Amino acid sequence: MSQTSPHAPRKAIVLAAGLGKRMLPITATMPKPLVKVAGRSLIDFALDKLHEAGVETVVVNVHHFADMLEAHLRGRETPRIVVSDERAELLETGGGVRKALPLLGHEPFITFNSDSLWIEGQEPNLLRLVQAWDPDRMDILMLVAPLSTSIGFEGRGDFHQDPDGRLRRRGTDDSAPFAYAGVAIVKPELVHGTPDGAFSANAFYDRAIAKERLYGLCLEGQWLHVGEPQAIAEAERCLAASRR
Repeated sequence: MSQTSPHAPRKAIVLAAGLGKRMLPITATMPKPLVKVAGRSLIDFALDKLHEAGVETVVVNVHHFADMLEAHLRGRETPRIVVSDERAELLETGGGVRKALPLLGHEPFITFNSDSLWIEGQEPNLLRLVQAWDPDRMDILMLVAPLSTSIGFEGRGDFHQDPDGRLRRRGTDDSAPFAYAGVAIVKPELVHGTPDGAFSANAFYDRAIAKERLYGLCLEGQWLHVGEPQAIAEAERCLAASRR
């Protein structure tokens, strides 16, 4: 599928290093990104979507069962994959991006949680995200999912959205209508100056919020949050129903 945006990111990072504790006992013998839903591993879903959106190089960070994950990645031809090795220390989502920054370069890039899975609407959501990216207004553009249509998400929501698309956190409210769907376009400047070691990607989001430059794009279709073993069967039922 062709790109239409001159600002479309050419690089991405798939965050695949986590221990996947909520997916135990499955993750006692494999990394979570290799868990299969409807016969396809979660990381292949992510890599296929990135390739479809025109991303040329994808950094994948590895820690938990790193050898197994690397062996799987060697079987892919596209997109081009570069491994960011976190075997020595688990760095969380923010620290993983910071360590990989030399591989990601100086242009905005996509971050993609390796367990982010969805059923498409009329148009591929990642392509919609790329086309909606406006670096003049935005420091981050994240894909957000409406809680009302999402499957497998137990939380109270992460964000409210203003009419212009700007996001603000749930804060002290009982609930918020949108959850972060695990994919975002991020400017590298937000990563500069963050600490060494482990920290959450929330640090980047807070920097963007402070400048009122965190925006969201509502996912079309249905977000499938595969966080725990029982969520796999539910996600597979939704996928099967969508193909009828």
